[in-house]
Amino acid sequence: MRRKLPLLLGLLAAWAATAIWHGPLGTGERLAARLEGSARAALVRLEMPQVNARVPRSPLTRNMTLSGAADDFQRKELARIISARPGVGSAGWSPAGGVPLLAEACLLSAIAFLLGLLLSYLLELRRRARADWSW
Repeated sequence: MRRKLPLLLGLLAAWAATAIWHGPLGTGERLAARLEGSARAALVRLEMPQVNARVPRSPLTRNMTLSGAADDFQRKELARIISARPGVGSAGWSPAGGVPLLAEACLLSAIAFLLGLLLSYLLELRRRARADWSW
């Protein structure tokens, strides 16, 4: 238990930093605004200003919800085009669930923490293997 406690505290610290980064520091909101601006620009370029693209905020996800006047062909193609935008998970005409952005970020921070832990372990093994060398 004594050896696992620092690792658990490190992982919790990584998750706390991730939550602060995406919440109070506003990175999640900036991402949502950037995705909406990018989708709006694409819709204007496609001459479809009557269609709106919004990112749901509770919980914040990378899924776009489209609304407005469009026929069946336009609905399918606009969903495909907006889904292809960088950073957009999916796009559709009805609110779709999805993995919250905070959960995605916490998973990535846990993976980065574990990769850093593995790298430090490998470097320590290398240091121990070369400890008896005389330079």
